[in-house]
Amino acid sequence: MNDELVEKLERIAFILKSVAHPMRLAIIHLLELHPQLSVSEICTMLGTEQSLTSHNLQNMKLKGIFSSRREGRSVFYSLKEKDVSMIIECLEDCKCNM
Repeated sequence: MNDELVEKLERIAFILKSVAHPMRLAIIHLLELHPQLSVSEICTMLGTEQSLTSHNLQNMKLKGIFSSRREGRSVFYSLKEKDVSMIIECLEDCKCNM
């Protein structure tokens, strides 16, 4: 395999490992629909606990998937890595007995 293909496959594998959790996928879906959401908005929309949601958000921010900004006591997240959406869309379109 050539170096360019290896790099591309490693990047895809990294993204898949980073988002491989139902809650993380749900958060990504929300951030595709809403360009920016606070932690409390995400918790309300998903019906999840803030500590678990914050943990997943922080994890994906550290991996470069999300970006965040603080406004007072609220932290707002947005989707930084746009390739994530394309990869997830390809998997959703796959006709592989799912």
